[in-house]
Amino acid sequence: MTVLLLSDARSIHTVRWANALTDSGCKIHLVYFPNHENVSGDLDPRVGLHPLPFLDGRVHKLLNAWALHRIYRKIRPDVVNAHYASNYGTLMRTAHLRHTVLSVWGRDIYDIPYEGWRSMYVIRKNLKSAQLLASTSHCMAEQTRRVLGRNVKVAITPFGVDLNRFTPPLSKKNTKEIVIGCIKTLEEKYGMKYLIQAVRLLIDHLSETGNSDVSSCIRCRIYGSGSQRKELEELITQLNLSDSVRLMGSVPHNQVPDVLSQMDIFCVASVLDSESFGVAAVEASAMALPVVVSDVDGFREVVEDKVTGLIVPRQDPAAMAHALEQLVLNPNLRTELGVQGRRRVEALYNWEDNVKQMLQVYDSASKGEHK
Repeated sequence: MTVLLLSDARSIHTVRWANALTDSGCKIHLVYFPNHENVSGDLDPRVGLHPLPFLDGRVHKLLNAWALHRIYRKIRPDVVNAHYASNYGTLMRTAHLRHTVLSVWGRDIYDIPYEGWRSMYVIRKNLKSAQLLASTSHCMAEQTRRVLGRNVKVAITPFGVDLNRFTPPLSKKNTKEIVIGCIKTLEEKYGMKYLIQAVRLLIDHLSETGNSDVSSCIRCRIYGSGSQRKELEELITQLNLSDSVRLMGSVPHNQVPDVLSQMDIFCVASVLDSESFGVAAVEASAMALPVVVSDVDGFREVVEDKVTGLIVPRQDPAAMAHALEQLVLNPNLRTELGVQGRRRVEALYNWEDNVKQMLQVYDSASKGEHK
């Protein structure tokens, strides 16, 4: 099967789909805006790369669509899959292609439609024009239906985990430190300030309740880059947490399992429902880590509260500190939640199974089935 992907070549999500589909036997061609070029070198060399001539925008919309149509006629793909309902969805619709799948991602369906009437109009038009729709989660599929204003079929294609790479370590860390970790972009959406505030409250409460020996062992390691780094550094200093909390910088995706293996608890404090799948929590669960997450849509779907992790109200550092304290003081609970988390990932988010689910969607699209 020949598949034409329209997606941001810089994104690890795009890279993983393109590489996995290539490994499954598909011939993949990737079309992207020129400022979305992959520079990390992690794309399979068998993937055909087709940068568009112009940046995304109203002025060059028709010229990019014409360029895409030329690529389409040359390749003659069995399926076209646009990832993201706004820019690449608009590109696919404007080019008038056949056998189309539109995969929604998060912000494109939770946030952009509500930026104004024109944004809602464009997103709805893009969704309606696609032959089939796909979503990584049930909650985002439901949000897609809310935007459309009607009940339509949305295929669920989870963005799961390679269980051969994300494997729990055979031996425990040889240290008394209790490491609370997070791997996320340092942006407002991911609520890093609430995690840092929660760590301060956690350490203080442990000391006040006669657990000073434990409080001295608490470490928080936050991996990621972003525009909030300076602000978060200032918050760490202000809360006198320089010895306990560190911003570790970004980490390549192929090193994520090694980083997770050094943690005892994984914690994410996202504040927006456009955190629509929660792959970071899934990866942590695959490593048999207990997770503490905020109650945004994606985490409520991938984390089973009190079974694989603990779910707390968003923007509530006190509630997060309380959940962390339960895990810090109870190693057996950490182990049990981690074991159950791994089992849940094996059952629902095995990457090999998820790729097969996407291939089934492609097969339906190539046969002319509609939503």
